Amino acid sequence: MIRHFDEVLEVARQVGGVRIAVANGENDEVLEAVEMARREGIAEAILVGDVEKTKERMRVHGIEESGYTFEEAKTLEECAQKAVRLVHDGKAQVLMKGLVDTSILLREVLNKEYGLRASSLLSHVAVMEVPRYHKLLTVTDAAMNINPDVFQKAQILRNALQVTRALRIEKAKVAVLAAKEKTDDKMPCTLDAKKLSEMSFAGAVVAGPLALDNAVSKESARIKGLTSVVAGDADILLVPDIEAGNILYKTLNFLTDSKGAGVLVGAASPIVLTSRADDEPTKLHSIALAVLMSQVKED
Repeated sequence: MIRHFDEVLEVARQVGGVRIAVANGENDEVLEAVEMARREGIAEAILVGDVEKTKERMRVHGIEESGYTFEEAKTLEECAQKAVRLVHDGKAQVLMKGLVDTSILLREVLNKEYGLRASSLLSHVAVMEVPRYHKLLTVTDAAMNINPDVFQKAQILRNALQVTRALRIEKAKVAVLAAKEKTDDKMPCTLDAKKLSEMSFAGAVVAGPLALDNAVSKESARIKGLTSVVAGDADILLVPDIEAGNILYKTLNFLTDSKGAGVLVGAASPIVLTSRADDEPTKLHSIALAVLMSQVKED
């Protein structure tokens, strides 16, 4: 079981031979991220886009061209298409969003002819190393699915289990979050949580509804009289909707000393989307996590 990002980086270095297809590498933040991954021996990158403009940005940052492969593409649509095709054809194992709209990239990911669709939906999975928690904590979905129903939540959970398998967790403990531990007809998310806890998921034990404190604090769970093995020891926090997930994710990112990483899951290969607001460790951790993910096959 991998408990810290230092271990994620170390395991990613051991994988070797992983290539990232970057959809439009003409972006300072993305170039910095893939250069960090190259220097760390984690992955190499194929930069898709206007080659001359990309090389110009690389020269500005002192990045050597010799460490990269380039693929010419003039439009954003062509950048996305060629990057997805590289992954589809096995020439790269990870897809990364560069200077291209997310909607354009995902349209190509979902293309029936050469896309990367593997499950019924894509979801965002964040992995956090929180100073006050004893292991890595996974939060999903904080970025993709606005108000998922119980069946979509089930698929979001299955997607997240690809990440916990990559982190070498044999039986992930999943806390389905709500504001209270009891079902309440006035709070539909508690009813969803109960239904999910009654479903069977390979590689997981699921409990819910659980409030956040009971999911991550053994003392809180003890005081509430909760006996589930998940209580106080969750690996995955399955949030009720994008609002709750986004607030939780950004709270951990910006108001604590947590380290983070994030990937899109549900495609045939992991997808890295770094933000301008992400610090350098987050970018590197995201790529390293995707490298580990690229070695895991969906059940």
